Amino acid sequence: MGQMSSHSKTFPPPAVMGTESIMSPKAHGTSNVPVQQNLRWSCDRNLADRICNFNRHYAEHSGYFQEMPEFLKETKDTSSNGGVITYYDSNTGKPLFTAPRGRTMEEFLQESRAHGWPSFRDDEVNWEHVRVLPNGETVSVDGTHLGHNLPDRKGSRYCINLVCVAGRPTEEAGTC
Repeated sequence: MGQMSSHSKTFPPPAVMGTESIMSPKAHGTSNVPVQQNLRWSCDRNLADRICNFNRHYAEHSGYFQEMPEFLKETKDTSSNGGVITYYDSNTGKPLFTAPRGRTMEEFLQESRAHGWPSFRDDEVNWEHVRVLPNGETVSVDGTHLGHNLPDRKGSRYCINLVCVAGRPTEEAGTC
C-alpha cells in the first residue's frame, strides 16, 4: 500500500485520531520508558525496544509472530481466558487490544497470517490507550509505535508488531 499524501487524513469511527505530538521525543525515544524486561512469548527485547521507541516506519519481519511457539500455544489454548487474548503495551503494560472479538481465533489468525502481522479490527482496539495518526501510524497514547492502520474492504485493519504488544499488565496500568 502506498504512502498517504494527505497529512489531514482521518479514519472512520470508532478510530480515535491522534496528533504527531504523541510521538515527540521523550526520555527514551518516543516513550518515557524502555520496554519491559520480561516480554511475553519470549519476544526479543532489543528488537522490541528498537521498534517501539526508536522507529516510526519499520517493523519486525513478516511472520515473526508465527515463530513464537509460546504465542501460538496461547492462541490454541484460549479457553482459560474466555477465548480471547489481551495484548499489552510493551513499554507501559497498558491493555491495547483484545482479540478475537466478533470473530473466531482461527479467523483472527488466518487474517494475521495472510498479512504477516497480527491484524486487529476496530472492535478489538482499546481506544482509551490507542491512537491513529493521520498517516495511518498506530501508536499508544504514551508514544509506543505499534504498527499501521491499513484499511481493506472490511474497514480499518491494524497491522501490529507482536513485539510492541508483548508487555505484561502492570498494577498502575489497570486491566480494562
